[in-house]
Amino acid sequence: MQDFKDYMERINMFNQAMAIMGFDSEVFAPDGGLAQRAKRAGFFELEVYNMQTSDTMKGFLDKIATVLDTQDDIVKALYKKAKDSYYKKIKIPANIVEEYAKLTEESHDVWRKARKANDFAKFAPYLERIIELDMKKLEYRDPPSGGCKYDILLDDYEDDMTVDIYDKFFATLKETVVPLIKKVMASKKKIDTSFKNIFVDIDTQREISEFISKKIGYDLNRGYIGEAAHPMCMGADSTDVRITTRYDETDFLSSLYSVLHECGHAIYEQNAGDDIAGSYLGGGTSMGIHESQSHFYENVIGRSLEFWELITPELKEILPAGFAHVTPQMFFEAANESKPSLIRVEADELTYSLHVVIRYEIEKMLYSGQCKIADLPQIWNKKYEEYLGLTPPTYADGIMQDVHWSLGYFGYFPTYALGSAYAAQFLFHMKKEMDVDALIRKGDFLKITNWLREKIHKHGSKYTPALLMQKSFGEQLDASHFAQYLTNKYSRLYEL
Repeated sequence: MQDFKDYMERINMFNQAMAIMGFDSEVFAPDGGLAQRAKRAGFFELEVYNMQTSDTMKGFLDKIATVLDTQDDIVKALYKKAKDSYYKKIKIPANIVEEYAKLTEESHDVWRKARKANDFAKFAPYLERIIELDMKKLEYRDPPSGGCKYDILLDDYEDDMTVDIYDKFFATLKETVVPLIKKVMASKKKIDTSFKNIFVDIDTQREISEFISKKIGYDLNRGYIGEAAHPMCMGADSTDVRITTRYDETDFLSSLYSVLHECGHAIYEQNAGDDIAGSYLGGGTSMGIHESQSHFYENVIGRSLEFWELITPELKEILPAGFAHVTPQMFFEAANESKPSLIRVEADELTYSLHVVIRYEIEKMLYSGQCKIADLPQIWNKKYEEYLGLTPPTYADGIMQDVHWSLGYFGYFPTYALGSAYAAQFLFHMKKEMDVDALIRKGDFLKITNWLREKIHKHGSKYTPALLMQKSFGEQLDASHFAQYLTNKYSRLYEL
């Protein structure tokens, strides 16, 4: 058993190294080093693949299976992780694994430059090759519950999720969101957002990022705030969890909320229990649960009136004099203004899920062979016109705005909507035990985080999302909480 734990720890060390290299590639790495970085990424990915699919691993799995019932939750979780990885990867040829890792390292760099140049044609061949290799890998894997190939990718990011489950989930959300958006658009309530565009230089915004992150409990002694084309969080372990943001000098709220979002991810990682911190189980259990934490800190806390009542006095000491007249109520309303928009990461809570639906529907089309890469910009624009009544003027504002596809993260996007639903459900249960609004108004985020730590953070990835929900809340995901949360919030804000 100790040999098995040591073996899993070796894999964990490689994964941590790859996380650090991934952050370095995103934030610091020189352009001239791309070829070697791609080679290095392929090497490390292949090493992990070899360990996960080795005869040694198979021997561990066979022996532990005979005594699994007598083991503690940590061994059971390690066994499940190892078994899942083994059977997901054992049939995939090693050369495809290595090539895919090299390709996505190169593709990400090309996306970053092509996005800046608004040049989809430059990125398209890389995206096409990623899909081709992905489809090759999927030929060696069986869909869960006999579903479609895309189900395999969905399951990789959220255990047991399928197209059928997501279709029903999104249908439930749309039943609430679409009519509510129409009511908001028809409301006579007008929100003043003119001050959002007051110039705030990047150095000032960096100061705001540090102020906000410390305020909500992100430990910068074990973290770092970098800058990149796309906000993200990358953690090696609980002692080293880094985030990035991007700055717009004519919209400081954009970086403020991206920092809150990524801090939610980071706080989750920083609060792994002592029994698993730094281990293979130290990370979050799934992307849906992970996104619940980022959405909780960004939206439930950060977009509340109580939060703005708390931070406005200190924030105005940092902001330029042009913000002197802005009240907490004005900040609150501007931060929650609901209107159709082009950029997912800057969308309001009400319309956000529609951005996710668009990406989900396009991914389904890609993996069922219903569209070609060359047609993606047109399909994207058509769906934005259908769902949000807007047409992206550039590729950077449209098909190329997200980093995910350049890294091969297909199946990831739906978890963002899951995260919003989970966050609302956690808020429902938290309010049974404490006055959440009062705690935010006082800035007592430690009590909030401690509650989340006990229910979610400390367990890391010991449990599947379903088992975590059952152990901590006695129920499974229920989208009705999110529907009610949105209805209550926007009905009050827009006086419906």
